[in-house]
Amino acid sequence: MKSMTTDEIRESFLHFFEGKGCRRLPSSSLVPEDPSLLLTAAGMVQFKPIFLGAKKADFKRATTAQKCVRTTDIDIIGTTGRHLSFFEMLGNFSFGDYFKREAIRWSWEYSTEILGLDPDRIWVTVYTDDDEAEQLWLEETPVPPARIARFGEEDNFWAAGPTGPCGPCSELYYDQGESYGCGREDCTVGCECDRYVEYWNLVFMQYDRDEQGVLTPLPKQNIDTGLGLERMAAILQGVRSNFETDILRRLMDEAESISGVAYQGGDSSAPSDIALRILCDHARSVSFMIADGILPSNEGRGYVLRRLLRRAVRYGRLLGVQEPFMVRMTNTAIDLMSGHYAELAAHRELIEGIVAAEEERFSATLSRGLAWLDEALSGVEAEGELSGEAAFRLHDTYGFPIDLTLEIAAEQGYSVDRAGFAAAMEDQKQRARTSVKDVSWTSFGGVWTELANELEPTRFTGYDHDEDGAVIVAAIGEEGVRASRLDAGARGEIVLNRTPFYGEQGGQVGDRGRLLTPDGAVFVVEDTQIREKKLYAHVGYVESGTLAVQESVTATIDVMRRERTRRNHTATHLLHWALRMVVGSHVSQAGSFVSPQRLRFDFTHFEKLTAEQLTKVERLVNAKIAEHHPVRAYETTLSEARDSGVTALFGEKYGDYVRVLEIGNFSKELCGGTHIGRTTEIGLFKIVSEESVGANLRRIEALTSIDAYDWTLGLQHELEAAAALLKVAPRELKARVTSLQEANRELKTELQQAASGAVASGARSWADGALALDGYRVAIFSPTDTHVRDLRNLSDAVRAAGADAVVIVARDADTHKAMYVAAGNKVAIDAGFDAAAVVAKLATFLGGRGGGKPAMAQGGADEVEATRVAEALEFVKTELER
Repeated sequence: MKSMTTDEIRESFLHFFEGKGCRRLPSSSLVPEDPSLLLTAAGMVQFKPIFLGAKKADFKRATTAQKCVRTTDIDIIGTTGRHLSFFEMLGNFSFGDYFKREAIRWSWEYSTEILGLDPDRIWVTVYTDDDEAEQLWLEETPVPPARIARFGEEDNFWAAGPTGPCGPCSELYYDQGESYGCGREDCTVGCECDRYVEYWNLVFMQYDRDEQGVLTPLPKQNIDTGLGLERMAAILQGVRSNFETDILRRLMDEAESISGVAYQGGDSSAPSDIALRILCDHARSVSFMIADGILPSNEGRGYVLRRLLRRAVRYGRLLGVQEPFMVRMTNTAIDLMSGHYAELAAHRELIEGIVAAEEERFSATLSRGLAWLDEALSGVEAEGELSGEAAFRLHDTYGFPIDLTLEIAAEQGYSVDRAGFAAAMEDQKQRARTSVKDVSWTSFGGVWTELANELEPTRFTGYDHDEDGAVIVAAIGEEGVRASRLDAGARGEIVLNRTPFYGEQGGQVGDRGRLLTPDGAVFVVEDTQIREKKLYAHVGYVESGTLAVQESVTATIDVMRRERTRRNHTATHLLHWALRMVVGSHVSQAGSFVSPQRLRFDFTHFEKLTAEQLTKVERLVNAKIAEHHPVRAYETTLSEARDSGVTALFGEKYGDYVRVLEIGNFSKELCGGTHIGRTTEIGLFKIVSEESVGANLRRIEALTSIDAYDWTLGLQHELEAAAALLKVAPRELKARVTSLQEANRELKTELQQAASGAVASGARSWADGALALDGYRVAIFSPTDTHVRDLRNLSDAVRAAGADAVVIVARDADTHKAMYVAAGNKVAIDAGFDAAAVVAKLATFLGGRGGGKPAMAQGGADEVEATRVAEALEFVKTELER
């Protein structure tokens, strides 16, 4: 058996199958094109359309090293040395070419001759009734019948998901020896122990399974194999755990360095070993997911990413790591794996920024959330169930993914009401839905599927023409029913065989304009949408006359509206370039909206842009506008575009042919929109806002041309009006406001000094009435004439007046919000007073939140009835007396 590094194994596999006529292809993204799949979890995912016969390829054999993420068993990851959320799957594939015989022969050849595995220790399994596979093993390899086992569908029938390509499979196992086993006499292939490790799965892809579970033979018989890279590395490197292989061991070294805790190795169930494995595993998953365009969110793939990140942070805290550490872990993962996966290094800045921001955000609430959960669990009977409302509170207030709550509760012997949590989540979504108006244009559902099966895609001619002759090939009336004609006053949608109207896509709004018939009928186009199969729907109403199917029309767009839209669209490309220059190369477009009036640009970044950065970005864009650069668009293949350095949208998928937009010699991006010919046509560019629109997502809104001029002019008029009010020139306004602010500060100081005297007088009264407990005196009260924001000052004054500890609960009569403060000196703390514990109990009692330390803590609650304040004071008094 040869000793090989992980990188050497990967390269040897790809090289071997290239020698068998397979085309070496790059790993596909972790974001699959198949909408039925959340993440790429197998090598065959990128080839699914080929297996189904829906897509033709110019090759019949392929080999890949596929990056995969699978989190269905996330609660197990870390508890053993075998389970991983991120792993690499080496595969070789046949699309109607070679089949079982070659797959079996080559798997044996690679295992024994390239990897040098002992042939006497290789076992194989076949599907229960797959006699052909067993016979081929006996014919093509020296494996004896005694080392061939048969298993049922659960073990030896493979599928990429609930639907899609599938078929019987044959697996290769390696006997690692008795020292890895369970010691049972009947230990053999299929045992749960580590002696027989399955390292390669040969799938004989013969069927397509539909949603009803019906198996239909595929057009051609195919091969899909998957060899687990990490498992093979463990075998060849003679280690008992994936986490002791070369790459993961170096990640483990970093985790040990960060935590100061040593890894024991193997399948140790020590809590520290579980935590260290989780840090190593999740660092790889997080790095690769962000590099492939996935950002943390509360749903879908983003939720999986956030869940992995926050789980790692929590286990880091269990190791005693209080400072941020995940960037160190992900940077180590990038250093170790970017040799084969260049996208990691290319997106290092983005990965660092998002990981740092997410860890900081969660760390801010983790301690309080854990304290709140402990308090909530203390009220649950032994082996009882945490309510769904409590789990939702942890999710909504403290950012705990439900899986994290489940895991923590299970560690302490509790379950969680998942149905109740789901109901609370649905209630929240329903409230959000009811608060949003539906402003979308009428959708006509199934009629477009019918039309897509009958008609050719609409030919778009708008890159070169503002007006074009066309024929009406379909019309849809107001009720969503196909019509042969639309009469005056009728609303509907018209499909042409060709059109200069741009259909809304890529963030750019659809064109408006008119359709005119030879006899003078007019259809006013209010919007243009792209329906199924690239059919352009001209949405609007008949202004006069009648338009009939098969009638000729002249299609004319609103040229001035298009011109303004073109300027804004080209400006978004200049903005993207400028952001990357000023903020960093990690910036990637995450969405846009381009209309005649304005542009909106969403991009990946993890913090607010400074005023200086915004000024630099705006200046760079205007400089490029003034430099009169040519703007050129052309079509090419996706591979040629990438080779030429074109910037693709973050996480976007493209066809084989793409349209490239090139501005001067500095910006080159994929884009199918309409654009100007020279940058000077934009005129002026002005940023009007920059804000957050989600975790690690920022948004800039901007104006161009006359709209930017009007906005700037309006700002100038407001500045002049403000200056007139203060009787100064506009350029003197800043100095005048500064002077007024200074005078205002002086007045506030005088007022605070006056108020301090009143507070001191009231403080003595509260201190005199303090409750004497065992070893200290505590003042418990609710002030009637003190603003909630002054409670900390009041608590200091009461303690200065003689009380050892203070508990104050105040309520704002206007907002109904309550605030509570607890504080104690050394005498009170030594006697058992704990401000943090008091605030935690008040938070539970009032349905609020809070936290702090034994000497000082505070919190607040929303919608508190006035009577609850008195009840809260009595509750605290009773608790402290107890």
